[in-house]
Amino acid sequence: MTVIAVIGSQWGDEGKGKVVDFLAERADYVARFNGGNNAGHTVINEFGTFKIHLVPSGIFAQNTTGLIGGGVVIDPAVLIEEIEMLNKAGVNVDGRLWVSPRSHIIMPYHKILDGLYEEAKGKGATGTTRRGIGPVFADKVSYNGIRWTDFASDMFEQRLEVQLTLKNKIIVALGGEALKFEAVRDEYRSYYARIKPYLKELFSLVQDGLKTDKTFLLEQAMGTFLDTDWGTYPFVTASTTIPSAASAGLGIPPKYIQNVIGVTKAYTTRVGGGPLPTEIHDYESEVYKKFGEVAATTGRVRRVGWLDLEIVKTAAELSGMTEICLTKLDVLSGLKEIQVCTGYKLNGETIRYADVDAYGLDKVECVYETFPGWSEDISKAKSFEELPVNAQKYVKMIEEAAGVPVKWIGVGPARDETIRR
Repeated sequence: MTVIAVIGSQWGDEGKGKVVDFLAERADYVARFNGGNNAGHTVINEFGTFKIHLVPSGIFAQNTTGLIGGGVVIDPAVLIEEIEMLNKAGVNVDGRLWVSPRSHIIMPYHKILDGLYEEAKGKGATGTTRRGIGPVFADKVSYNGIRWTDFASDMFEQRLEVQLTLKNKIIVALGGEALKFEAVRDEYRSYYARIKPYLKELFSLVQDGLKTDKTFLLEQAMGTFLDTDWGTYPFVTASTTIPSAASAGLGIPPKYIQNVIGVTKAYTTRVGGGPLPTEIHDYESEVYKKFGEVAATTGRVRRVGWLDLEIVKTAAELSGMTEICLTKLDVLSGLKEIQVCTGYKLNGETIRYADVDAYGLDKVECVYETFPGWSEDISKAKSFEELPVNAQKYVKMIEEAAGVPVKWIGVGPARDETIRR
């Protein structure tokens, strides 16, 4: 039995989808255990190019079974769309994709409230995706959630009626338009009918797999520093993003998680509000344009910055990383010099990430070290030794700082553009 957790060591968008797709061929189960469709994984393989938000991105490996755990919140329309897209592309998920009936459902009022809350906050907005993630998790922990299990009886309509009575008052008070019970009921009954064939209690399946030497590949949504507790609160997501979340979100005891692969981008990006200590503000610079990216889920342009080793080191310690997968090293090709943040100072004192909150992190002074770049195109490199010497030094610098070996190196977006050390 092997349980491998793939996590992002920064603020998400590290390239976890490609890593999971690459590793899935040797997995019996690929599973999502947290978050919702506010996370997007981009996968490029023989089936095409896909942006996936709920279905595990390892599902393309035909030998695997995909699991969506109870810790994931689900927008039914998005899940149905993804299933249809994958089946149309020849991936064929029927009979090998299972959704926990314990998972909570994103309702129309969650998305409406998400937007109204952001508008009401004005300059204090946290920069959410407005997908309803925060409100649905708030309902989950305040006993107001609706789960797939509720559809098996008349509980769905009872709970929906109560929730609409409550939520419509808030929606109207914030300037929105009240939702109608019949319209929401009928829409979600229709969703349930289409998703019902994929619903299956996962407890016995997971436990039997652990006892019979099956390999589980766990896919984290978002990144370490969007974690509700350890991230840059309040500029975070609404769920736990570190590997321990798989215990609650999928039913895997912590002792079984033997390998934690920390996916680390060769530079830093972030979507939405919140501190980004190494952020590059010269939008016309060569570096900014080189690092520029668009988020798979929202289409928003990501903020960019130099690699932050303090963030990577903290993530390694927090999640117990056993190895690092360094992605997008090829993007650095062509730079004469590369800046790397090796630590923080605040008021002249050396500090760690954990010593300050999000607002303090916005005030830290980054300590930079300059590394020589390389001009060669590395996208065709098949081994570490084929990389330019300065690229090799850059990789070694990261593993020395993090105290974790870099075992995988991404030199391009496609599945096979990966070096295994």
